[in-house]
Amino acid sequence: MATNLLAPLLILSASLMATPVLAQSADHAAHAQHAQHADHAAHRQAAETKAPAQRWATDAPLREGMRDIREATELLNHYEMGHLDATQRDNAVEQIDAAIKNMVANCKLKPDADAALHGLLGKFMAGADAARKGKFTRAELTPMQQALARYPQLFDDATWNDDDAE
Repeated sequence: MATNLLAPLLILSASLMATPVLAQSADHAAHAQHAQHADHAAHRQAAETKAPAQRWATDAPLREGMRDIREATELLNHYEMGHLDATQRDNAVEQIDAAIKNMVANCKLKPDADAALHGLLGKFMAGADAARKGKFTRAELTPMQQALARYPQLFDDATWNDDDAE
């Protein structure tokens, strides 16, 4: 009789012990899915930022930072085509990181302009992170190039196109 009770008790205790582990796995998956969804929502919001009736004013840290990012993005374009080595790629990533850090610390923008800028910076950060991990492809480069094209639509940077001639 004890043997007949032992098997169901073992099954019951094993299933009870597994329940928290299964719930925890589902919980982690839900958190990861939520974080991924939140990231997509942030990117979508940045992409949908409408150009203001009058482009937002820029300051020196913003203008300098965006030029540094443009230069580094052009280098990453060459890297993606196989024309640069990993050291040059890493230098471009460091240039993007430094430009973003400087802009975040020193730009003085109105809240709407700041939000629009952060939408652009997110694309550069994602591309730099992919390059840092050695997983940089056209898929990561394209949003960076789109953000560079979007910048003069949102911000009044009178000399932005002058740099294209250099």
